[in-house]
Amino acid sequence: MRNTILARRYAKALFSLGKEQKKTGTYSELLGAVAALYDERTGGIGDALTNPLYPLEARQKVMAQIAKAAKADKVMTSFLNLLVEKKRADILPDIAQEMQVMVDLDQNISHGSLISAVELDGGLQKKIQASLEKITGNKVILQTEVDPTIIGGIIAKVGDLVLDGSIKTQLNGLKESIKGRD
Repeated sequence: MRNTILARRYAKALFSLGKEQKKTGTYSELLGAVAALYDERTGGIGDALTNPLYPLEARQKVMAQIAKAAKADKVMTSFLNLLVEKKRADILPDIAQEMQVMVDLDQNISHGSLISAVELDGGLQKKIQASLEKITGNKVILQTEVDPTIIGGIIAKVGDLVLDGSIKTQLNGLKESIKGRD
């Protein structure tokens, strides 16, 4: 279960500290790396940090070793230790996600998707990305996807902005207009 409100509070605190030291990007990357270790599907460390059967000192030692391996500075090490101490290590992946959102907003970065009927070449993707950056005023990072059901054209989504130039949508619009005449 996601605990977004609490995760956002912790992320905001770390973001503020990172902003003071001009390390928001570094902290976000480090938090993302630690959160990736947390994934239980890959034999993650989540249980070692959250299981109350392990003494607090043992869980703190595990987190200290993770921080040392990740070459975390004193602030980040203290932050990670605080999560273990306050029994909040279980929301670490959520904190990492919220932190990344804050860093992206701070750096005017938007994430979007580009859906096409066929695989697009790199040059065309770059042109579409440049157009979306011009429209939004932000740097856009696109995730591409191929969906043959749209028949042709593209669908670009960035935040609330949806540009649908797919043939499927145009055909559906034509169908509705023909129905409206009857």
